Amino acid sequence: MVRLLKAIAVAVALLFATATVTSASAAQAASTPIAPGLVLVGTRGSGALVSRDGGVSWSSAPGLEGRAVRVFAFALTVIAAGTDHGVYVSADGSTWSQSGLSNRSINSLAVEAIHAPVRLVAGSDSQPSSGTLPLYQSVDAGATWTTFNPPISGTIAVKITTGPLPPTGNVRPLVVGTNTGLFASTDNGATFNSLSGGALLPTTDYTQVTFISDHYDRFYAASDGGGSRSGGLWRSNDAGQTFVSLQPPEASVTALAVSNDEQPMLYVATFHPSTHTASLWTYHDTGDKPQGPPSTASPVASGTRSTHAGNDSILSQIFGAPQLPYIGLGLGALAVLLTAVLAHLRGRYR
Repeated sequence: MVRLLKAIAVAVALLFATATVTSASAAQAASTPIAPGLVLVGTRGSGALVSRDGGVSWSSAPGLEGRAVRVFAFALTVIAAGTDHGVYVSADGSTWSQSGLSNRSINSLAVEAIHAPVRLVAGSDSQPSSGTLPLYQSVDAGATWTTFNPPISGTIAVKITTGPLPPTGNVRPLVVGTNTGLFASTDNGATFNSLSGGALLPTTDYTQVTFISDHYDRFYAASDGGGSRSGGLWRSNDAGQTFVSLQPPEASVTALAVSNDEQPMLYVATFHPSTHTASLWTYHDTGDKPQGPPSTASPVASGTRSTHAGNDSILSQIFGAPQLPYIGLGLGALAVLLTAVLAHLRGRYR
């Protein structure tokens, strides 16, 4: 439910990105099982909003006024936010203070170690004059920051994600997406393996990486193609040794959220460059071959009318199928989903 709420919030923000809906468009939404009921929403230029009852009520987050809040990351004792003026930290999400990197625009942020000493990794989309990849790390919960220069290609850190701990060891997998590829580390960034290029993944920008919360070796990677046709959505079940394309209806994937299930539901936002149209799709990943969006043949073109046994509607057959295909969701569907989620959370946290 936590990831569902995040997915819908991100999708709504994306679909309204080109319209002036309010004085501050939503830029990022996040929640965490560490603090049940806590939901944070970042805005473009108006700070952040915080809810402690699953979205029933909201208040402004003091300390983030005027900031464009682009990403959140959670440890056990601290919450970090990446903004247009560096990293901010908070103990509970209510009040925030500047952590560092105030002269950097931070668009990617992850917690590598959630226990003290908390280790943070941050990335910027502002290219330094040196031409190196703008990555930074903190080993003291954001009190101090140092430049982080791993041997990976790229000039923009687009996405940074950490996965759950493996069965043995105490180091979380770290995946970094840049404007030229995808890279993974299992030793806190001391070394990286390239996951793109060759026969694995295309050499392009990677904008989304999401782990299944209970699997350190299972994650999804997505790309908008960086203006090319190299975008897409892929799944790995073996820590990036192999990938399977999930064949999204449109190659330019701009946002992704995944439910925490063995056969998860994916919420995929895409953008069509030629028409400037944003779309939201759902996909039930059962491990089978991906299917495209459902279509109904015209009786004139097919010469026959399809019949359905019993009282099952086409919609019920789609959702009852063992392999749910990509389904396009309009704004009406988003409103229904959001209403249902908020109703569920109200009942849960009363």
